[in-house]
Amino acid sequence: MSGGVDSSVAAALLVEQGYDVTGMTMRVASGEGRETSSKACCTLDAAQDARRVADKLGIPHYVINYVQRFEREVIQDFISEYMAGRTPNPCSRCNQRVKFGALYEKALAIEADVIATGHYARTTLRGDRVALLRAKDINKDQSYTLSGLGQAQLHRAMFPLGEMSKEDTRNVARSLGLVTAEKPESMEICFVPNDNYRDFLVSRIDAPLAGPIVNLQGELVGHHSGLVNYTVGQRKGLGIAAPKPYYVVKIDMQRNALVVGHEEEALCTGLTATQVSWCAIPPQKEPFDCAVQTRYKATPIPCTVTPDAANPETFSLTFHQPQRSVTPGQWAVLYDSDAVLAAGVIAK
Repeated sequence: MSGGVDSSVAAALLVEQGYDVTGMTMRVASGEGRETSSKACCTLDAAQDARRVADKLGIPHYVINYVQRFEREVIQDFISEYMAGRTPNPCSRCNQRVKFGALYEKALAIEADVIATGHYARTTLRGDRVALLRAKDINKDQSYTLSGLGQAQLHRAMFPLGEMSKEDTRNVARSLGLVTAEKPESMEICFVPNDNYRDFLVSRIDAPLAGPIVNLQGELVGHHSGLVNYTVGQRKGLGIAAPKPYYVVKIDMQRNALVVGHEEEALCTGLTATQVSWCAIPPQKEPFDCAVQTRYKATPIPCTVTPDAANPETFSLTFHQPQRSVTPGQWAVLYDSDAVLAAGVIAK
């Protein structure tokens, strides 16, 4: 229970259906300005709201201290990815390693049958595998950020809001008189003050150094203010005067250089993903066609996937049409219609 309307209603629906429900809230704030915020989850204010909801529902509620685990599994991963020139997705990491990692372990320890969250997603059984499906409300679908979950986690996962819209959820909360009914959505990275990840990175690492901006021919076309301020595919804010707009093509940490190209030069024909988790299908050995989503809220695009037969945690793929803004560090999630087939972190 994050203290928002979604997890509040998820708990309420399970109580209504006769489940024996225990509410758990993660404490992940570590004194860096995120203890109170109306737009972030897992703050002290959010924990108090979760407790009020639990009291209203008549269920026990616990706040669990995961500050150190969250620091190690999510924040340090976030920092190291940026320092390696990649753009991470901390929500996917949190779902994989904390909500369905540390909290999953706690659920097993108290002999819970399932762990339920307020995510908008669905699951279904396909043979002996659990398939993760998109939510019925495609505008709220969160299957992308849940795609790193393994089969053991999915077998014990429950998403009560998967068939509902956001307005349905708020209407349930209103009808029950829950204090979270009108609470705004959490739109921020929960550990980043003022939703400014650049300032956060500067506060945790040595100040970023300015350096050259070069085109694909190696020619100097400008200067950057520090590589952590940029991401692959970025067009605005480069400060380059040119007849045609430039896009970030590569972040070269070794040379402290930002590599840019014009739109036709920024197109990508494929990618390689690692740390792969297979979902609706077991690890494959032969190429297959599907759709891939390379960013949260991005449109899935047709591709041909070539699995690494020797290493099931790696696959490469070729887009049927070249794409822009394919960013190392983000997740490449393979879909067959609404079902997640597999997902991995874009390595190159």
